[in-house]
Amino acid sequence: MPRIRKPMKLYTAFVMSITLSIVATVLISSYIYYRNYTHAALNQTFLGDLDLLTRTSKDVNSMKDSAQSLSFQIYRNSAISKLLNYSSPDVYDVAAGMNELSNTLNSMPFIDSIMVYNSASNTFYIAAMSGQNGIYAKEELVDRDIIRTLDRFKDYKPFTPIPRVYNNHPDTVTPVSVYTYLCYDAINTSQTINSAVAVNISASWINRSIALKEGQLPGQTFIIDDQDRILSTETLLPAELTKAEEQLIRQSVMNQETGYLIRDFHNVKSLITFTRKDSLGWQYVKITPYHTLVDSVGAIRNTSLTIAGAILAAGLIISWLLSGFLYRPVRRISAKLNVLETERRNNSQTIRQNTLRDLLLGVRTLTSEQKLERLKHAGITFQFQQDYRVILLRIDRFQEFLAKRGSDLATYKYAILNISSEIMSQTYPVEAVTMDDDSLVLLVNSGSTEAPETADDETVFLERLEQVKQAILDFLSISISVTYSPVTNHPLHLHPLYEQVKEASLHRMFYGHGSTIDSDAILALKSKEYIYPMDKEKRLSEAVKLGRTPEVMDILHEILGETAQYPIQVLRLAISHLTMTINNLIYSIQKNSAMDLSGSASVYMPSLDSVETLEEFIAAFRLFLEEVQSKLTEKRSMKQGDLVRSISSLIEKHYADPDLSVNWIADQFDMSSLYISRIYKQQTLRALGDAISEYRMEQAKQLLEQTQIPIAQIADRVGYTSSTYFHRIFKKHYGVTPTEFRKAVTRQPNE
Repeated sequence: MPRIRKPMKLYTAFVMSITLSIVATVLISSYIYYRNYTHAALNQTFLGDLDLLTRTSKDVNSMKDSAQSLSFQIYRNSAISKLLNYSSPDVYDVAAGMNELSNTLNSMPFIDSIMVYNSASNTFYIAAMSGQNGIYAKEELVDRDIIRTLDRFKDYKPFTPIPRVYNNHPDTVTPVSVYTYLCYDAINTSQTINSAVAVNISASWINRSIALKEGQLPGQTFIIDDQDRILSTETLLPAELTKAEEQLIRQSVMNQETGYLIRDFHNVKSLITFTRKDSLGWQYVKITPYHTLVDSVGAIRNTSLTIAGAILAAGLIISWLLSGFLYRPVRRISAKLNVLETERRNNSQTIRQNTLRDLLLGVRTLTSEQKLERLKHAGITFQFQQDYRVILLRIDRFQEFLAKRGSDLATYKYAILNISSEIMSQTYPVEAVTMDDDSLVLLVNSGSTEAPETADDETVFLERLEQVKQAILDFLSISISVTYSPVTNHPLHLHPLYEQVKEASLHRMFYGHGSTIDSDAILALKSKEYIYPMDKEKRLSEAVKLGRTPEVMDILHEILGETAQYPIQVLRLAISHLTMTINNLIYSIQKNSAMDLSGSASVYMPSLDSVETLEEFIAAFRLFLEEVQSKLTEKRSMKQGDLVRSISSLIEKHYADPDLSVNWIADQFDMSSLYISRIYKQQTLRALGDAISEYRMEQAKQLLEQTQIPIAQIADRVGYTSSTYFHRIFKKHYGVTPTEFRKAVTRQPNE
């Protein structure tokens, strides 16, 4: 190999030398050609621009003659002369004169407007293609600029075009650019004009020679008029030039013979072509960007560079191929080594993940020093005999995540592990493991057996967890909930700690998305005894029957919110109990109201497994309840609903009347007591007599809680003439006598 490689290096250098010599020759010759072609293109562009400017100058001068002839013709026209000289021409003279002006205007398409001015009457007679057209007093004229021009007529040479811009209509936003040729008669004793004719010729007509046409190079054109104003030929307004650009034109162009300059103009290198002054004392200037001149020549330059680049590339490829031929065996060996290294690395990562996952799930145990040593051979350096924690990360809104990005779940999981490992490893040694579904685990060495963790260490640890959550949200747009275990230094505690944080993570149901949960705090909840609130469930059932959705949701919040202080199984038990109760209510509604609610319970009744937080469950329950109420509303007629509401209102108003009964209510509505009872039962799922009794009991309960009125008087106030009967009904309803109830209420504040 060394004997072959040495001469091949020499041969490669020889090939490269020839290649570089050819490339240098092509580049030098191309540069010479480029310079010559650029000079030729520059001269050609100058001659073309000069021809355009010269033609424009001739057009302006020839238009002067046309405007002069037209003005004389107007003055000699007998009809128009009356408009010029009579201070008060009659209507026939005005009509004839305006007709002559219109005919003259229509015969010459390049004229924008003709204006005849009579100073004696301060009146303008106008024939125009657009804008004001007719007879106008001086103060009515929109074109105020023509008035200023007439007032300063001494500043202008006779029949010299006056470039100007004016509005020809009160509502016009876009101004009109024209060349005005002014003709006036003898000046009176006050040195003012007696009468005048102004011929406004369209600037676009005169400038048609310098307008950009297909095949012409783009650029700007300016006029230097006889008053040394620099005007744009497009707008006839003063050109927008910087101080340096205006100085350049005034010093190097104005009053100069025909020629051109190469200067920077508008921060661009440009060809400045200009004419000498014509018979009007005007000069014309055209600015052409320099780069547009050499674009065509640039094709030659680019072709030469392409050829040179192709020769150079071919030389490099040939040299590379010659060199590559010698190193081919070495590359094969290197490629095989890389493949082996990649396979080893990938297998090592898979082995590490599987081993740690088995340890967490309890499939493997760390019962001896020998097993701990085996972990090191698998690339696991985590110290299970020092203080460590188990941290469980769960992806929030996991079902929604699967629907949108489920195909990339593994990639996102590894990204989450990489981010969390990088942040936590700034303070602690870390091992990361991907688990099934929405879970990931971090193992963190948080201290040592000699130095137990302090309060400050706990603060730093929690700050790191918050940084992990925020970083994952910022970089991946994924919200995660974190559950962490207490600190241990025993290898056998790994699996129990994982089970502990896994169970504690279910309390995300109460803490919400993006929460941080201490599994020790959740474990402490197991010592509490839970008693299901039957009284609240009864109130919830009544509210459901009456269609009071806000009240139902408030009671549901109370029942489920109380379970946050107990293990998660308590929440499942409460929801299971509520589900059975709601299903029984639905069955009663179907039976008593002859309503078809089939499918409501199975399709819409929410399940705890389908949500991640308590708020999501309550929102789903509200939708289910609204669906049920909607079907109930559809089936109940408005008339029956009004009747039930009227009955309820009557009960609330007359509950203290001992005569209040089903028959008394039926008499009030002149209906059958049997019919009223049946309608009320269908609408409220309660007997009318029970409704009267329940409302009286509610009022009695409030009086017992809020007042010290004797029980006999309370019985009388709620419509019972017999205290004994009142005691019996109250105990049947609440399970205690009125006296016992009042004593229980009185004892509570002291307790």
